[in-house]
Amino acid sequence: MGEARVPILMYHSVATTPNDATRVLSVAPEAFAEQMAMLGDLGFTPVDTAALAASWRSGRPLPARPVLITFDDGYAGVHRHALPVLAKHGFAATLFVSTGWIKGPYDTGGGLDAMLDWRQVRELARSGVEIGGHSHTHPQLDQLDDDTLRSELVRCKEIVADELGAVPVSFAYPYGYSSRRVRGAVREAGFAQALAVGNGLARRRQGPYALRRVTVRRSTDAQEFERLIEGRSIARNFATDRALTKGYAVLRRARQVRRKAIRTRV
Repeated sequence: MGEARVPILMYHSVATTPNDATRVLSVAPEAFAEQMAMLGDLGFTPVDTAALAASWRSGRPLPARPVLITFDDGYAGVHRHALPVLAKHGFAATLFVSTGWIKGPYDTGGGLDAMLDWRQVRELARSGVEIGGHSHTHPQLDQLDDDTLRSELVRCKEIVADELGAVPVSFAYPYGYSSRRVRGAVREAGFAQALAVGNGLARRRQGPYALRRVTVRRSTDAQEFERLIEGRSIARNFATDRALTKGYAVLRRARQVRRKAIRTRV
């Protein structure tokens, strides 16, 4: 038997009328309900991020056909539209919050659409949704200096712990960007596991700080969703995304080199 491959689904907004900033990565409530029903019909067992990582660390077996349902950023539709569907099916899920985007005393005004408030985040947690960290202001973490990087991680962790009374143990990299330095900082900040993007299935050998996810977006129809969760044709499905990501990665590295050169001259 080969190494287990687990689909980790990456959602963002669940909304009927998303704005232009979130439209591509949003999912209509009706589509989300259909996708969750498909998971149930096909015999998948949702687990949260902490449970997957703990199983792979300990060697304990996972349930039949494991899948992870994750949400990034903290959009209001996760509470309004996704939570009732998750509760109906009894599905576990993980929400990764950017603490500076959640409405309340720490709000930096950076949220891209209607965002959750802390009362709703607490209700999600009480309903069994794991709450993880997604930084404070949602920057590209690998572009930050060491002090700013640590501040983004520690502030996020401390705010979640203060608001929920429980320390978050899971993290998701904003934009999916990380590096060896960032992964080390996430570990040192006290997070036990972290999710990237990568648009591939998660495997134990990826390590607990670089687990891959697959993107679910507004254009994902039922046939494509089934291919994603079954692990079929994922590379072909995201071929265009990979080409764009590689091109942007070259640009980002060039910018980083220029910034280092400027800091050195100063």
